[in-house]
Amino acid sequence: MQYLVLIYSEDSPNPTPPTPEQMQGWFDYTQALKDAGVYVAGEALQPVVTATTIRGMGKDAVMTDGPFAETKETLGGFYMIECADADEALKWAGLCPGAQYGSIELRPVVRFS
Repeated sequence: MQYLVLIYSEDSPNPTPPTPEQMQGWFDYTQALKDAGVYVAGEALQPVVTATTIRGMGKDAVMTDGPFAETKETLGGFYMIECADADEALKWAGLCPGAQYGSIELRPVVRFS
């Protein structure tokens, strides 16, 4: 089953760039996922100030700069992993370096037949 490991951290107008040591932690985590054969995809996201929220469709669509809601934590990136079960997915999510700076949300992916 596939799961998204959603990585949230505190929103800051002036985020501090990660140190080389912090980045190495991310590289090591990504490599461990790949070595274990559970890695499907993963990306970091641009800061929340680059977001656009769209409500409605077509000519009724309204676009607003920024995220949908004001929050203290924002989605900064994700990994998609494929695991045998939720216990394995929880193990990998618990090892994500983002937990040091914010929170990790694990969500199963719905597969439509």
